[in-house]
Amino acid sequence: MADDELQPGQVFTRPSKTTTDAHCLFFSGLTGDNHPIHDDVEYARTTRFGKPLAHGLLLASLTALGASPASPHIDGFVFVEQGSRFLKPVAVGDTIHPRLTVERVWQEGRRRFVRLATSITNQRGETVLEGFHLYQIIPRQADARPSGERDSDGQRHA
Repeated sequence: MADDELQPGQVFTRPSKTTTDAHCLFFSGLTGDNHPIHDDVEYARTTRFGKPLAHGLLLASLTALGASPASPHIDGFVFVEQGSRFLKPVAVGDTIHPRLTVERVWQEGRRRFVRLATSITNQRGETVLEGFHLYQIIPRQADARPSGERDSDGQRHA
């Protein structure tokens, strides 16, 4: 998918995912974010949420364009900026549905960009996260491909 093929309104959805204790434990181990709201059931019961919650940054990571059906087609997309608003908590056991929507494709001088709106809804259809991703599109030089590498159309280059 070349950047000129992207159209405002184009949508990429990811398969739904039910958050689990394992997701939170893995993310805690990876990041060091060991706040008890994420994995201590007894602690979480004493909070206004009543149960463990997924990490906000874990949720934001689930909007990754590279993990969407667009993944095979985003060669040259360089992640420049992102923002997220967390609108509702996501409890362990909630099923979430990530979605990315092309908002805008534009050029500034010789540089091209694409901005996508990101959102996650839960199993009740409530929006729990909304935000954006900004990518710069850097065309790959045809002669810069290593010998034998396939391009996005599956063609092998000598």
